[in-house]
Amino acid sequence: MIKVLIVDDSHTTMEYLKYLLDSDDEIMIVGIAQNGKQAIELSKKKQPDVILMDINMPKMNGFEATRIIMENNPVPIIIMSSIHDIKDTAVVFRAMEAGAVTLLNKPWGMDHPDYKRDSEDLLQNIKLMSEVKVIKRSKSIREPARMPETRPPVARPVVKPVAKQIAKSGRISVIAIGASAGGPLVLQEILLKIPKNFPVPILIVQHISSGFIDGLIKWLGQTTECTIQLAAHGEILLPGHVYFAPDDYHMGVNNSNQIILSKAEPENSSRPAISFLFRSMAKVYGAEASGVLLTGMGKDGADELKLMRDKGAVTIAQDKKSSLVHGMAGEAIKLDAVMYELSPESISDKLISIVQ
Repeated sequence: MIKVLIVDDSHTTMEYLKYLLDSDDEIMIVGIAQNGKQAIELSKKKQPDVILMDINMPKMNGFEATRIIMENNPVPIIIMSSIHDIKDTAVVFRAMEAGAVTLLNKPWGMDHPDYKRDSEDLLQNIKLMSEVKVIKRSKSIREPARMPETRPPVARPVVKPVAKQIAKSGRISVIAIGASAGGPLVLQEILLKIPKNFPVPILIVQHISSGFIDGLIKWLGQTTECTIQLAAHGEILLPGHVYFAPDDYHMGVNNSNQIILSKAEPENSSRPAISFLFRSMAKVYGAEASGVLLTGMGKDGADELKLMRDKGAVTIAQDKKSSLVHGMAGEAIKLDAVMYELSPESISDKLISIVQ
């Protein structure tokens, strides 16, 4: 039986979560807290396997509660938030930095068309995260270094003016990265070591709940030196730029070094899908590309990383020891799709070395 502590000051959300969790025979609610202070007390007393943590609450917010719990009595914490304003989402990702294992949207009501999908996703995440071994966090969390260089989000694909083409840099011309559960912190660690003058573009698909990608870009922009932006359809790839796939669009490239965004059917239950990006890389760049598959559940991108390797690309997977969930990367390793199995820090070093 998985013991869950619910932390939320909304009576409506609390009742919905109780109803949903009580419907699963493998889950037991051991406590309900209405603010961060109560969460800390109940975490010590009830010893839950998983905590569902709201962010905006009276007395103490979810970030502070997460930080204190992870510094003293670490438990897998799932952030449940409805904050989508880019000005406010920084605190959500700081909670991730403090040790929360994943981020989900607060559940919609039962009359919402996404109710079944989101409910199943939450239950699956609770079961998966209950098995994650978390460790105590240090008492220092990196402060934002600067404001990010981001572009306004696009509501739908738009064509950007033609810009300077990327310069060939040795054998590798572009890097594609795929990540899911646990990805934001790993991406931060990798991008921290990427210099401003990095000679090739980086394209990233991060599985994340709808509405949070802009906040992720802002947070990474504040804590790394990279130029990070939301990808736009028709945009020319530029060296040293990091492009994230927008919500609900697959991202790929064409033969003119342009980004393509697509509303094609989801792959591996995801849109954007890592598989779409990697397949595009294999087709367009072949041996001039590098593919990186990071932490995450499922197998999205594993087959396509093998395709990239077969085309001569440099392929990398995050190692099991450093992965929150060694699902996608583990599947790729089983397929012999991986040339290098590395920690996040070593991934940065490898990427820098292969483009020099």
